[in-house]
Order: sequence, then structure tokens, then C-alpha cells
Amino acid sequence: MFPKKTFLSVAGILAATLLVSACSSGGDTGGSAAPVTPGGTSQEAAPATVSIDPADASGISPTTPIVVKAANGKLTDVTVTNSKGKSVAGKLATDGSSWTNTEVLGYGGTYKVVAHAQGADGKQVEKDGDVTTVSPKKQANANLIPAPSAVKSTGVGVGQPIVFSFGVAVKNKAAVEKALSVQSSPKQDGSWYWMDDKNVHYRPKEYWQPNTTLTVTAKIYGVDFGNGVFGAEDRTETYKVHDSWIAKADGNSEQMQIFHNGSMVKSMPISMGKDATPTHLGAHVISDKQANYTMDSCTYGVCPPDPKAYRSNEKWSERISNDGEFVHENPNSVGQQGSSNVSHGCINLNAANAEWFFQNFGLGDVVEVTNSGGPQLPVWDLYGDWSKSWTDWQKGSAL
Repeated sequence: MFPKKTFLSVAGILAATLLVSACSSGGDTGGSAAPVTPGGTSQEAAPATVSIDPADASGISPTTPIVVKAANGKLTDVTVTNSKGKSVAGKLATDGSSWTNTEVLGYGGTYKVVAHAQGADGKQVEKDGDVTTVSPKKQANANLIPAPSAVKSTGVGVGQPIVFSFGVAVKNKAAVEKALSVQSSPKQDGSWYWMDDKNVHYRPKEYWQPNTTLTVTAKIYGVDFGNGVFGAEDRTETYKVHDSWIAKADGNSEQMQIFHNGSMVKSMPISMGKDATPTHLGAHVISDKQANYTMDSCTYGVCPPDPKAYRSNEKWSERISNDGEFVHENPNSVGQQGSSNVSHGCINLNAANAEWFFQNFGLGDVVEVTNSGGPQLPVWDLYGDWSKSWTDWQKGSAL
């Protein structure tokens, strides 16, 4: 027999065990209890939520993406349609978390967004919204100079700047300049310079390397130019830089030396501008060439009865500035070529040299003028780009 004290202890233990067992059985509830959160409430799956960005927006750029996102679930479908009911193409993320349009929107359009998503709770939700794009007062085109079609077969010379002319005043120059690019191969440093509110030029630090390929891009569609003007459309063009042709015209020697890829290949006697109409100093870039051309001083404001006025037909003419300066044949000054300056600012050659020059020099090739007695060619005079030092040229950028 157990001692009396020990017997009572075992009985207590048995009673306690039966009590715990009874409490743990759940009584007569007939099932298990619902999961309980730390706060004591039942935990249920959250419904899906859908967001549209920009949401119910107006006046946005057509390049602003429409982004639809789902939380606590997955997008099942998204449709964006314009006012005519045409769908806008888009891409749904693999995990169903987001959708973005892949087709660019148009100006002045209202787009209806309808999105459906399924939540973790298995329920479907829908989200609607409207997006309206800006209606420009005017659209600006990115006109390129020289026209790519004009130099497709010939290429351009090593001095050729790339020019965008927009035809309208640009207020937001920094925004527009960010949308422009010139990629050179091989790579060369370059920068933009705003000549005025409508024209921006790009040139390298040094003349282009021969056989450079230039890829010129204007991603201006949707860009705010300011004053209600927006970019009309993007464009990309390619230019090829041909061999280096540089002519060095010296007013002291009255000779023009011709360099092809750095080597002098010819020297010819010249006559430049007389004291009253001296040829501008500095690097000039050929912008046009005509086998037969009528030179009229009225084109730059000097008209009869002004004694400085003239009108004459010249052969083998290549324009080197907008101030009436050309390299061309002039049979009337052959006697002075190589000895004195008698022209109105042009560089005169005899017939044989003028034709040779015409056959070898073209758009973008360079004529460097020294010791002419004239002022520096202004930066704004068509292609006076090389009159600026590299440091000063970079200051013309809006960025």
C-alpha cells in the first residue's frame, strides 16, 4: 500500500489531467476555431486595388506613359481606347503587376482606361480613368541643314556644322536641346550653340575626322518648346564626312594652298577683297556651289545707285559666307591674282583653278582666310561657327 500522503498526490494529478483534457477538447462546439490575429480579429485575404498613373489627367504630353498597377492581386486585362474606339497597344508585365502603353499617344486626344484585376481573395475589381493629352497652339518641325538628301551621295566636309532650324521661337531651349543628339563614329567631342531663338548649331571641338559617320537625332515629339509650341515629330538622319579638303588663303602671299587629308596638293594665285570690301578673316565653310551663278549685291542690301552695287554672272562659284563671299572664277582680275586684292570680298581665281577647285571642294569643306585686312567672320554668318574658341562655343549651349 502507498502511504496516505502519496496517494492523495496521485489523485490530485489525475484530477488535474482530466480537467486539462476537458478544457482542451473544445467542449461541444463541434469544430475548430478560426485563425486569430494578434489583435484578436479574424484574418481574411485583402481585395485587389488598381491604380492608374496619370489618373484622370489632362494636358499631358503624349509621350507620358500610362502606367496601370495592381496591388494584392494581378491585372487580368487593360484596355486604353481613343475617342474613336481604337485601342492603344500596351504590354502587361509577366507577373500581372503592371501594364504600360507601348504605342505613343497623339496630341489633343482623350483616352479611356479600363482595367480589371483579380485579388488574392479571388474577387474581380475594375478601375476606370481618363487621360487627355495637350493640344498645341503650334507644332515645330526639326528642319536639318544641310538637307540630308542634298549630301547623300557626296557626304560633307570636315568643317560642316549640323544645324536644326525650327521655324518658330524656342523658349524652353534646355528642354529642346536635351532632345537633340549627334553621335559620331569614331567618337569626337562636340557641343550645341544657339545662334538665335530658332536655330541651334552643333560642331566638334576640332574639325571632324575624315570618314566620320554622324547619326543625328531629334526626339522632339511631345517636347514643350514654350509659348504653346510642341515638337511635331521625331527624326533621325545620318551624315558621312568625306576626305579632308582645306584651302588656306593668305592675303600676304596672295596664294591659296590646297590641303587634302593634311598634305598640300596645289597652290593657286588669288585676289581677295579690296580695302573697302575686305574678305572676312577666319575659317569659312562652303554652303553652296553653282557652276553658273548671278552675283547680285542687292541680296545683302547694296543696290543701285550705290556705287558699291554690282550684278554679274560668274562661273564655278562656291559660297563661303552669307555676306556675299564666294570662291569663283573672275577673268577680269586675272592680272591682279597673285599680286593685289581687288574683289568685293570674294576669292577670285582664273578659269582653270576655279574649275579645279569646284570639282574638288563641296559642302562642308573649309576655306581658312588670313591676312585679308578684314574683320573676323561673325559666328552668326551662316557657318561662322569656327570663329569661336571651344570654351566660348560651349557657353552657347542651353545646358
